[in-house]
Amino acid sequence: QVQLVESGGDLVQAGGSLRLSCAASGSIFSINAMGWFRQAPGKQRELVAHITSGGFTNYADSVKGRFTISRDSAKNTVYLQMNSLKPEDTAVYYCNAVHIRERFPWGQGTQVTVSS
Repeated sequence: QVQLVESGGDLVQAGGSLRLSCAASGSIFSINAMGWFRQAPGKQRELVAHITSGGFTNYADSVKGRFTISRDSAKNTVYLQMNSLKPEDTAVYYCNAVHIRERFPWGQGTQVTVSS
């Protein structure tokens, strides 16, 4: 079964940047859309960005213009470049398939903390 390992989270100041990586232990080439989700304390997990197998990307309004998702199918890795970070971006970030029927077990996630 494919395992997902997220990394790259850190403590940064507002306005800073981070690049998150999500490495899959197996092929994600056939997955229709891979996404980055986040969950802040006391809130539900939300989808913030996704990328289709064809390279189409879409973003939540809250991160549009600041975050960029990309994927390297040869490396089975999905990235999230986060710029102009805000305190409200503080959350645990996870990657997974967007569509429930294609979902893998959730990884541990990576903590992003943005200080004001």
